[in-house]
Amino acid sequence: MLPQRMKKEIMDNPKKLATLIDLVNLPSTLREFVGQSQSSRLGCFKRVWSYIKDNNLQDPKNRNIVHCDEKLKSILLGKSKVELTELPTLIKLHFPKNQK
Repeated sequence: MLPQRMKKEIMDNPKKLATLIDLVNLPSTLREFVGQSQSSRLGCFKRVWSYIKDNNLQDPKNRNIVHCDEKLKSILLGKSKVELTELPTLIKLHFPKNQK
């Protein structure tokens, strides 16, 4: 699922792994999208990714572009188009650094 380079980097740094898999209380906008009150960053990313796939929101000509519908715009800062590389960063914005 993850590229080999990322796997090694995450496994070598337990704190980085913990930030991805620790359950946290979700803010209201993300809570409505995910349908849970608690989730991990990785869990939220998986949920967003499956929503994109299920609703065919990827650009057919350039698969690196996602066309956001209204529900997806609500969690991605109101953007109508997002590159796949931006997704983790935009989802991360919903998770404050100090929250546990």
